[in-house]
Amino acid sequence: MSQFKDFWRMYRRNKAGVFGLAILVAVLLVSLSAGLIYPGDPLDMVTQSLVMPGQDGDYPLGSDVLGRDLAACIVHGSRVSLIIGITATFASVCIGMMIGGVAGFYGGKVDDALMRVTEIIMTIPSFMFMLTLVALLSPSVATITFAIAVVSWPTIARLVRAECMSLRDREFVLAGIGIGMSDFRLIFTQVLPNTLAPVIVTSSIMVASAILNESSLAFLGLGDPNVMSWGAIIGEGRAVIRTAWHLTVFPGVALLLTLLSINFVGDALNDALNPRLRQK
Repeated sequence: MSQFKDFWRMYRRNKAGVFGLAILVAVLLVSLSAGLIYPGDPLDMVTQSLVMPGQDGDYPLGSDVLGRDLAACIVHGSRVSLIIGITATFASVCIGMMIGGVAGFYGGKVDDALMRVTEIIMTIPSFMFMLTLVALLSPSVATITFAIAVVSWPTIARLVRAECMSLRDREFVLAGIGIGMSDFRLIFTQVLPNTLAPVIVTSSIMVASAILNESSLAFLGLGDPNVMSWGAIIGEGRAVIRTAWHLTVFPGVALLLTLLSINFVGDALNDALNPRLRQK
């Protein structure tokens, strides 16, 4: 509890981080309760097409070109965007930590081989790589998540490798070797847990990047056609942006607020988990 209190004391010093956390919690609550707020399928056509905001009280944000409730689409779209962003980031963190941990702990030829693979992935334009993977595997939530994770893990791998290289000669690691601990146990119980602080900060930014990548793919028509996402709504609204501005503005604002809140939280986490700042 004392450690949590110290963490929260440092976190709340960043006012933007507190604001971002409040917005992010609100978005999470809305996404979790989407089925209660707007029961039914958001893809159902429930009214006339292109109802303007305020024109019909039952549809406060209006409707899209197919007569779907825009508010329901945005609320249900938040769930899809967050699921893909969080899941893709979790997968890339797991892959990156394993590869970076092994490379940093062993060094030598193992490090060279793993880092060459990492560098090959990093030299490929990430968005084009995602486009190719999603197009080849057919668009779905699973394939989009997989594509984002494939292009994201090298960042974590390089970060964890650098941290592990600085930790492998520390006293507690040498003590573990001295008492006969296996390499697997040393890596996963002693070394990797000490790399979590920078990984957590980087992961928060990667969630925002994953959400933006998913929205970009959906905007280009490579989103899952069976679900609603913010990028898909904006993509469909670009053809009628002059006459139906609400189709791009409202989901765009939702996307902007979510991305800003995650970045604010990431900055605040960086301050709260920075040992130099915590000593002040």
